[in-house]
Amino acid sequence: MKIELDNGNGGVVIESDVIAQYAGQSAVECFGIVGMATVNMKDGIVKLLRGDSISKGVNVTVEENNAIAIDFHIIVAYGVSISTVCENLMSTVRYKVEEFTGMLVEKINVFVEGVRVID
Repeated sequence: MKIELDNGNGGVVIESDVIAQYAGQSAVECFGIVGMATVNMKDGIVKLLRGDSISKGVNVTVEENNAIAIDFHIIVAYGVSISTVCENLMSTVRYKVEEFTGMLVEKINVFVEGVRVID
């Protein structure tokens, strides 16, 4: 899916995968986030994503009013406040993606898929 913007001087096209990669990288930098997750629907097994595959745990859609909606599937660190970690993730990612794209981030949904003990 592509996001098309017209800035008056011409058009800008941004692939949603680019926004997903940027949002995913911004999210894993937040305190308490171990990483992005993917769920195998057949087995129900959660897998921690690393490196370039981080965007598979992020889903970016563009709403009718040209605003962005982002879904995160994350794994959190054991012993942290999930609500605090999610609030931090939402505010950090909203700010960074809006600055990066110049578009409004309308909503961010966070799905906690697992908890891991980190060393």
